[in-house]
Amino acid sequence: MPQQAWNAKRERQYEHIKDGLEERGTSEDKAQEIAARTVNKERARAGEAKESSRLSREDISSGRRGGLRSGTKRERGRTRDQLYNDAKDMGIDGRSKMNKEQLRRAVDRKT
Repeated sequence: MPQQAWNAKRERQYEHIKDGLEERGTSEDKAQEIAARTVNKERARAGEAKESSRLSREDISSGRRGGLRSGTKRERGRTRDQLYNDAKDMGIDGRSKMNKEQLRRAVDRKT
């Protein structure tokens, strides 16, 4: 699925991601989709894409997100830092002393 706008580095990245997913049992179609989305997001973060969403540019990188969430059984929600920033934006007092679960509850109550 390499695309015309991708350079050689991005094509290698795409093949590497796709092959890795297929080795782990992901179907070929799903592996192609995930690999293309990952490469396109990395292009957006690097400023190589003509158009990109704010989330693609400002969210944590695909590799970092995968590293944070892989191999664990914990809840897949927002990180403590994301919850803290939401609490800060909402003006929740005492947020610096709260743990992740307390922040989640406080933010959820305010929304």
